Amino acid sequence: MEVIYEDNHLLAVNKTCHEIVQGDKTGDTPLSELLKAWLKEKYQKPGNVFVGVAHRLDRPVSGVVLFAKTSKALSRLNDMFRLGEVKKTYWAIVKNAPPKEEDELIHWLSRNEQQNKSYAYTEERPHTQKAILLYKLIAKSDNYYLLEIDLKTGRHHQIRCQLAKTGCPIKGDLKYGFDRSNPDAGISLHAHSASFIHPVSKQPLTITAPPPNDNLWKSLTAGISFV
Repeated sequence: MEVIYEDNHLLAVNKTCHEIVQGDKTGDTPLSELLKAWLKEKYQKPGNVFVGVAHRLDRPVSGVVLFAKTSKALSRLNDMFRLGEVKKTYWAIVKNAPPKEEDELIHWLSRNEQQNKSYAYTEERPHTQKAILLYKLIAKSDNYYLLEIDLKTGRHHQIRCQLAKTGCPIKGDLKYGFDRSNPDAGISLHAHSASFIHPVSKQPLTITAPPPNDNLWKSLTAGISFV
């Protein structure tokens, strides 16, 4: 577990593709519980420790996840996420070149609960939600392209689904059409940063998570500042 930010009200972790944010049917220990144990030991706290989950990342996705250390911060963070006041920037590695070097993608997404999968349509249909993201090409190698994504809405599997619909499935994402899995069983989608007004101090804050430590990420992000 890599804690990348802490103050009196907030914690941020650079999640790996092996970690889960909250408990699920696997029974694996979630980050929320690991953080409680970490805080209890670090500060020698008696009794229960509060760690609130403000948002989630899919298990195979890495990067910034925010947690609240106080109920006041959690309530305000929840409102900020709901109102779209947290700017989230993602990096995605794809094999196919995007249609344009920079573009806005607008789709209508339908979620299939049984398959745990979303489907994207170019026109509105019954039981769909509008999904918007901006992407730009920021690096490329002989075989792969690195996209930076500014997420405007927060739909189920939105980035994975929209990029696949555009012909650019994310590396390792078998569910959305990539041809083979990654060795670590994750996908090459990374929550690079979160920018927002601190819910208590009211100061601007940007929290950045370095990408996974593997050769492809290293080569594509060489020369890019992570601050």
